[in-house]
Amino acid sequence: MTIANSQSDLEHARRACLLAARLRDALRAMLAPGLDTRELDDRAAELLRQWGARSWFKGYKGYPAHVCVSVNEEVVHGIPGKRRLAAGDLASIDVGVEFEGFNADTAACAPVGAPSEADERLLRTTREALVAGIAQARAGRRVGDISHAVQRHVEAAGFSVVREFVGHGIGREVHEEPQIPNYGPAGRGMALVPGQMLAIEPMVNQGSAHVRVLPDGWTAVTADGKRSAHFEHTVLVREGPAEVLTAAVAEAHA
Repeated sequence: MTIANSQSDLEHARRACLLAARLRDALRAMLAPGLDTRELDDRAAELLRQWGARSWFKGYKGYPAHVCVSVNEEVVHGIPGKRRLAAGDLASIDVGVEFEGFNADTAACAPVGAPSEADERLLRTTREALVAGIAQARAGRRVGDISHAVQRHVEAAGFSVVREFVGHGIGREVHEEPQIPNYGPAGRGMALVPGQMLAIEPMVNQGSAHVRVLPDGWTAVTADGKRSAHFEHTVLVREGPAEVLTAAVAEAHA
């Protein structure tokens, strides 16, 4: 488990996370009807080369692309390809960046064009669930406090949380302890300490919480075909409120 307490570690972690945020937001800005999702991956590869960073997704357990693009009923791990976006789609962009020995992980879901009222509720609830989870990520709290805050917010809005995929610790390694489910009782699990980096990532479905994985071995879709949304930030645990390391660039410099 990485504890980023030295000034050097914090600077490296912040730079990696800033690049991840820049990449996420650059790809999100490209979303438009007719866009081939492979174009997002090509642009990600180009930007990472320019910045001297790399995607830790590419090659991870055989994953074939630099980013994940999950559309509509796809929950996570959608492989960019020939699928063309259409007006009214929802697209989740998930990026993982390694830079100067530290890893960052972040995701955002956005509409292609104007969202329907139902889709806007799903997006808003998932964003708010992420905020609720991050509010619990402070020294002395427990992992279960994050999990419970996410689940409570999502289910109060009438949606369901995915249980097969979870958030995680991150730092010098891609996936570190602890695992961070998006459900469960408060007050359980690992106690959080200053300097921990956590990837908190609610995955929220309009219908059933159940998912299945397609024959490509990666793309997870909702079992009932209804839509899903995914938001994620890498945060730094502190004595007070967590530092959101993958905040949008404008937010990070506000």
